[in-house]
Amino acid sequence: MPETQLPASWQSALRPEFRSDYMAQLMAFLAAEESAGKVIFPPQHDWFRALELTPLDRVRAVIVGQDPYPGKGKAHGLSFSVRPGISIPMSLRNIYKELQSDLGIAPAHHGFLEHWAQAGVLCLNDILTVEQGKPLSHKNRGWEQFTKAVLAHVNARETPTVFLLWGDKAKAKAELIDDISKGGRHLVLATSHPSSMGGAVYKGFFGCRHFSACNAFLQSNGLPPIDWALPTL
Repeated sequence: MPETQLPASWQSALRPEFRSDYMAQLMAFLAAEESAGKVIFPPQHDWFRALELTPLDRVRAVIVGQDPYPGKGKAHGLSFSVRPGISIPMSLRNIYKELQSDLGIAPAHHGFLEHWAQAGVLCLNDILTVEQGKPLSHKNRGWEQFTKAVLAHVNARETPTVFLLWGDKAKAKAELIDDISKGGRHLVLATSHPSSMGGAVYKGFFGCRHFSACNAFLQSNGLPPIDWALPTL
């Protein structure tokens, strides 16, 4: 099973999920899709890349996405991220614009976010696979139950954590989180999606200053801030 590739902290936490009936059904569905000649993104070795790069005991912030990019060669297991050499998607360009406005960090010339993941940002999509060219094609197949469990384990930790929820689908996850505004210990930062479609990015994302708010919260709890500056590739 794929959990053997994960850090020990995730293996222990998610073992019941990997051994569940719904996961067996999900894996059977994905195998059948591939046998039928359908192309699935990201490749199988990257399905759990977000968990591999950010162990449960090192999570300091969470960015929740929807599902992987359905275009060839883009998705590699991290929300909003694309492989080196791939054109930066507009939503990520908008994220970079807000990052520059907020913290003065110049936009990176690539969209590869593994540095954030290694710095403690769990870049988690709600759905971890997609059929080529068909957004949300793997909706309601089991991934949502799995990623709900992932978020529940992050929420259950004593370590104060920041949840960045951008867009309506991500904001729906707020009900899973013990938010400080409700007497909990975690910080929920929610606003519109960074997409330019329908002007969503102008409905709260631009000017939200989530990056500085995230770091201020972490530091106020004696934790190191996130290094949001991406290295040159």
